[in-house]
Amino acid sequence: MAEHYYTVTWDQLHRDARALAWRLMDRGPYRGIVAITRGGLIPAAIVAREIDCRLVESVSVVSYDEEQRGHPVVTKAPSAAGDGTGFLIVDDLVDSGSTARVVRALLPRAHFACVYAKPAGKDVVDSFVTEVSQDTWILFPWDTEPQFVPPLVKQRG
Repeated sequence: MAEHYYTVTWDQLHRDARALAWRLMDRGPYRGIVAITRGGLIPAAIVAREIDCRLVESVSVVSYDEEQRGHPVVTKAPSAAGDGTGFLIVDDLVDSGSTARVVRALLPRAHFACVYAKPAGKDVVDSFVTEVSQDTWILFPWDTEPQFVPPLVKQRG
C-alpha cells in the first residue's frame, strides 16, 4: 500500500492536461497522438483538443492489478504510429517507468508526455507537468466517487 494518497479532481486533471498541452504546443506540430490506455485516454483527448490534433491512436499496456505493480504486457499495439515519428505519446502518470519503457521501445521516435511524474520514472518521459513523491498513490477521478462525509465533530467516537 502507498504511504500517501493524492486525490485529483476532474477540474484539476483538466487544468493539468491543458498545462501539458501548453508546454507541448511549440514542440509540434504532431501528426498524431498515442494515448496509453486506460489512464492516458482522457488527458490525450484534452491535449488533442488543445493542440488541434485529430488522429488519436492508443496502445494498451497492462501493468497494475489494483495497487500491485506487475510486468507490463502490451495487449494492443499502436499500429498507426509506426516508429513514433511525428507522434506524441500521452499518459496520465509515469510511476516506476516500466510501462513507459515498453511504450518508448515501441515508438522510439515519439515525444513522450505525461501529466504527473514520479522520480523513478521521470527520466523516461520528455515532458510532464507535476512531480509527485514516489510513495504517493494518485487517486484519479475515474477511480473515485464523491460521497457524503460527516463533519469531524460528529465522527468522534
